[in-house]
Order: sequence, then C-alpha cells, then structure tokens
Amino acid sequence: MTASPLAAREATLGYGRNVISADLTVDIPEGEFTVIMGPNACGKSTLLKALARMLKPSHGTVLLDGKDIHHQPTRAVARRLGLLPQSPTAPDGITVADLVARGRYPHQGILRQWSAEDERVTGEAMEATDIADLASRGVDELSGGQRQRVWIAMVLAQQTPLLLLDEPTTYLDITHQIEVLELCAKLHREGRTLVAVLHDLNQAARYATHLIAMRGGAVVAEGAPADIVTAETVREVFDLPCRIIDDPESGTPLVIPSARARNLV
Repeated sequence: MTASPLAAREATLGYGRNVISADLTVDIPEGEFTVIMGPNACGKSTLLKALARMLKPSHGTVLLDGKDIHHQPTRAVARRLGLLPQSPTAPDGITVADLVARGRYPHQGILRQWSAEDERVTGEAMEATDIADLASRGVDELSGGQRQRVWIAMVLAQQTPLLLLDEPTTYLDITHQIEVLELCAKLHREGRTLVAVLHDLNQAARYATHLIAMRGGAVVAEGAPADIVTAETVREVFDLPCRIIDDPESGTPLVIPSARARNLV
C-alpha cells in the first residue's frame, strides 16, 4: 500500500456514550479514490467525520501527514483537506460564484485579501465542474445535480490534495449520480486523493480504486474492488446472497442479487 496522508489509529468513535467504532485503524492510501461502503448505521459517515476533524475520537488519534489532526491549526488543515458534507446548505440568495469563492477562505488573512490568484482559482474550479455558465445564478435556483457540482467546485477552490465526500450522490437521480461520480473520477485522474461514502455497491466497484468495507463499526475488508467485491464479502457485509459478474461496460465487478423473492411466495 502507498503512503497514507490520512489515517485513524486505534480510534474509538461515537456520540456521547454511544460508541460506533472501537479501536478502529484505517489508512487512506495516497493517490487513490477510496470508497467506504457498508450497510446503514455501520459507521461509514462517522469514520469520514473523524477523518475530516468533525468528530474527535474519545480514544486513539486521527493523523494528517503523520500528526494528530486535532493539534494542527484549522487553516492549515483546510489547506490540506477539503470536505463535502451530507446535505450542505447555502445561505439564502447566494450566487454560484459567491459560494465557490468561499472555498478560498483558508487562503485569506488579515494581510491577504481577495487577489487575482483567488479569481483565477475560482474560475478554474467552476470550469472543471462545468458550472461556469451558472456563475451569476442563485444556488437555490439550480437542480440537485447542479448544486452538487457547485459544492464540489467550492471544495476544489480550496486547492487541497485531499477531498472527502460524504454521500455525494444522495437524493440525486441516476443521471446526476453518474455525473458527480464521473467528475470525482476525473479529479482522481488529475492527481487528487479522494475518499467518499457511497451506498451503491456497483457504483463503488466501478469508480473506486480502493474499497473499505465496514460492518458493525469495524473494517471487514479493504483493497482493490476486484479483490473485495466477491459473493462471500457481499454476503458477510450486507447479508445479501448474490452472483458477481464482470460489468460489460467497465469490466469491474457487478453485483447481481439472488432472486430471493421467489422463495417467499
């Protein structure tokens, strides 16, 4: 495995007295598109929040570049790591350009205000996500897929080498899901390290280069999709009998659930 710019070490994660994961150790390989998958309430989003410094372990540590992420300055973390949370909300009436520009916040300061460099980076982020023609539109006027691309553009404007996305395709129709995942794949090809939580196992297998499978707050398996997406692992993680075939479009593993409904008649 390649070096890990982001990792959890024997981390106990939860909310108050409700422990979700105990003694969890995870490495995010540099330069990969990692997808965290598993059934509902298995700890996927909790792990992502911990990696993003939104949730502090009660025991153990989360390491960014080998140092405790909670002992690093906020702006320094924001220059290394960008986060797209679940269901982000924008201020009423804000335009696309103004929301994307907020991604430059980590680069601002008392002695450094908005600059030509900020303008250039913001424009490039909108071009990369194909929303430049929406710059003057209100975010609340856009479709779900367009809004998600705007949020990704804002994260891109941070110019971080690490991008974390918590269920970026939730509430989107299939066309917009594919648009967002194709954009993620493009960003990965351009050299960024991505970590995403996804629910759709076939989408995860098609787009990820590295999978982390969780169940009951623990990591059950991790590795390349071709090694992880097997009938045995899918049954273990999701309680789902299935067949695995090659996706005719991508050659990646494709999960075909068993027709159990026929046995229920």
